[in-house]
Amino acid sequence: MNDAISPGALNPLQVAGSPQLSVIVPTFNERDNVTTLFRRLEAALAGVAFEVIFVDDNSPDGTWQVVRTLARGDSRVRCIRRIGRRGLSGACIEGILASSAPCAAVIDADLQHDETQLPVMLKLLQSGEAELVVGSRYIEGGSADSFNKQRAGASALATEVAKRVLRVKIADPMSGFFMIKRDRFEQLAPQLSTQGFKILLDVVATAHGDLKVKEIPYTFGSRLHGESKLDSMVALDFLGLVLAKLTHDVVSLRFLLFAMVGSIGLFVHFAALFVALEVFALPFPEAQACGALLAMTSNFILNNFLTYRDQRLKGFAILRGLLLFYLVCSVGLLANVGVAFSVYDQEPIWWLAGAAGALMGVVWNYAMSGLFVWRKR
Repeated sequence: MNDAISPGALNPLQVAGSPQLSVIVPTFNERDNVTTLFRRLEAALAGVAFEVIFVDDNSPDGTWQVVRTLARGDSRVRCIRRIGRRGLSGACIEGILASSAPCAAVIDADLQHDETQLPVMLKLLQSGEAELVVGSRYIEGGSADSFNKQRAGASALATEVAKRVLRVKIADPMSGFFMIKRDRFEQLAPQLSTQGFKILLDVVATAHGDLKVKEIPYTFGSRLHGESKLDSMVALDFLGLVLAKLTHDVVSLRFLLFAMVGSIGLFVHFAALFVALEVFALPFPEAQACGALLAMTSNFILNNFLTYRDQRLKGFAILRGLLLFYLVCSVGLLANVGVAFSVYDQEPIWWLAGAAGALMGVVWNYAMSGLFVWRKR
């Protein structure tokens, strides 16, 4: 059973020398919040040797410029500006791995987390009572009253799914406010996904119960400025993470998202085929071609928006990427049919041959899309 810890006094620590705590702050369009957050951290961590690492996903509002101005005036502030990569989980992983303190905390820049709990968390780690301390909204003393009805329902559902399906035993696995011993995080880091938003859930699920965890209550506040890091596809993102953990990371989150998008494309294909045949009375070959073209287009759009959100194509690169995606999927279709025929010749079982062909097609499309369409630059 994880204990609910009440705030307590922290023994004064020397500020000079190496930091004892690294605070990781993932940001995107948070220029109005970063200075306020840093001042709050200064007050909350008085007497603690700490550093703050802002990991910014090249915010259009110039958040990274504000952070660098802060850094010029205070050596405890650092800025990692990521270009061509997006996602809260990836930002947290990069920030923690770039930190120098034995303990690392993750806190949002939107001022909704309670930074005054950081000394309590640090004391628990330094005393050996915990290796991971979670700021929880769902234990006695905690609150998420600032959530609207829709977000509260979504959070409760996701929490229940995580606890039942992944057997996660903490009360608030969806929390974005936690502190962990850096050496323990580095042991888990190679198995963590850089996609998605629920880094704590990923950490806890990956540890398989091998982390000493404590939860402390805090009140989740209201956002004052900036924009949420969640988008309309976060539900699929969450589902992909759950499925990846169920396979013990044998299959990557990105591949699962790619496959789920492909499943949606199958429905698009059938719907377009039906309309072309029944409404427009097209011959089957032309109707099939229309269905395939629409399915590939929808798959490209969804993959660009969700699966490869950290490498999202923009501007003219979208057209170039779409044409390359058509080419990749066309070759994948040939691979699909070839493997299906080969399997059917050996074992004339239609569903087995079809499944083998489909698997070959999705593996080919995924591998070649990452290599040519959404390749890292």
